[in-house]
Amino acid sequence: MYDTSSSFECDDLDDVIGRIGDKWTVIVVGHLSRGTIRFNALLRAIPGISHRMLTQTLRNLERDGLARRTVEPSTPPKVEYELTDLGLSLTIPLALLAAWASEKRADIHLSRHNYDSISAAPAAL
Repeated sequence: MYDTSSSFECDDLDDVIGRIGDKWTVIVVGHLSRGTIRFNALLRAIPGISHRMLTQTLRNLERDGLARRTVEPSTPPKVEYELTDLGLSLTIPLALLAAWASEKRADIHLSRHNYDSISAAPAAL
């Protein structure tokens, strides 16, 4: 695990985990892990993400050094995104997390069902 004795380290960890643990960040990184992609192709590939949310997510990834934005001067401008080496290094732990989630999905659903059944039961007198 990590050392929680320093609030500075905790704050830094919270910041990084908050960014990479965000739903849209994980999905966008997953798509970018397949290679360079144009903005509109990425927007079409991710169901449910808005133009604004994709823009914000990509800007955050670029700011954190995880993604690179390349603009080719043309009409209209051709904008492409790709993962940096730092971003590519994130795909390894995300793949492990995805595999764990897939493997444990049934256990988690069963636990939720059991918990919800108990919580919904009327209180004993």
